[in-house]
Amino acid sequence: MTLEEVKNDDSKYIMNTYGRFNVALVKGKNAVAWDVNGKEYVDFTSGIGVNCLGYSDEGWVNAVSNQAKALQHMSNLYYSPLQTQVAKKLCNLTGYSKMFFSNSGAEANECAIKLARKYSFDKYGKERTEIVCLYNSFHGRTVTTLSATGQDAFHNYFFPFTQGFSFAAANDIDSVKKAVTKNTCAVMVELIQGESGVRPLEEAFVNELKQYCHDNDMLLIVDEVQTGVGRTGKLFCYENYGIKPDIITAAKGIGGGLPMGACLCTEKLGDVLTAGTHGTTYGGNPIACAGALEVLNRVADDKFLNAVNEKGDYFFKKLNAMEQVEAVRGMGMMIGIVLKKDNAKEVATKCAENGLLVLTAKNVLRLLPPLTITYEDIDKGLAILAKCL
Repeated sequence: MTLEEVKNDDSKYIMNTYGRFNVALVKGKNAVAWDVNGKEYVDFTSGIGVNCLGYSDEGWVNAVSNQAKALQHMSNLYYSPLQTQVAKKLCNLTGYSKMFFSNSGAEANECAIKLARKYSFDKYGKERTEIVCLYNSFHGRTVTTLSATGQDAFHNYFFPFTQGFSFAAANDIDSVKKAVTKNTCAVMVELIQGESGVRPLEEAFVNELKQYCHDNDMLLIVDEVQTGVGRTGKLFCYENYGIKPDIITAAKGIGGGLPMGACLCTEKLGDVLTAGTHGTTYGGNPIACAGALEVLNRVADDKFLNAVNEKGDYFFKKLNAMEQVEAVRGMGMMIGIVLKKDNAKEVATKCAENGLLVLTAKNVLRLLPPLTITYEDIDKGLAILAKCL
């Protein structure tokens, strides 16, 4: 199919919920992709942080292909050896007690919200259900995770929204304390607010927040959907802050390209959700678990994570040297670029025209390259970016 044929069918048959770039991809290898016309692109997006091992990684392809030949799906009414392998691996790597499999970040966050509310219900009764989130946060697109998202633009059209969420300013513990009431059961944050412009929280604030939650028996939920699975140079971003939240959520990179989400909790929460209180048809799908096991075996390695940090430092150095760049922020290979001309959308479009795929978040360029990207492809992509700037 030609690009125009693809676009025409897309317009005719698919709901218009995405502002697509003028690109139709058909194949890829590591950090390079090709479109229907054979045009080559350096990909600094990895499917919005999903393809952490890049396109068509041999080990990952073999893992999911072999599993597809053996058993593609089974009901969660039966035990799954692959689920237990992934759960054991994740819990042993993080020190968390138990986990729940889902299919996406929004679903993982829904599980975290339900877990926090039921823990509080069991201990304090049905009134203690409120959760404090941060302004400029993003936690998903279901009605409840939109309700937990601290951006007014998302609080429209889909009324009534789920009740029980309030908001506080990032890096302001007094603002958090003002938002807390006697009925607050949890505080939910992203350690780097990705969708609002790649904005890391301050370490002092995070540590103070953790202590405040502990002192008031409120759970600290950290949304690691975008920051997890090696993206910030640690297996999970909370490690960069020296804390251990009560609950973390993960998705995107964990499946390496297949739908998977996870909600992990500490020991005191391990038995809160009981049979019938939560569930999923596809969560922990055998093929997705095979992909996740390959990802975890590769990413959760000090040498691999050190390489992520080194590549991230390289990106930061090269980007800061560009005359048109005002500032660079983020951690590891989760990178936000503030431009002096404040024209991120225009630049992203120009990059796609010239063979480089980048993202935007609010008014910044956002880069989430495959963690396996080579320095050769980094340099090639940065040269295109410099040209477009």
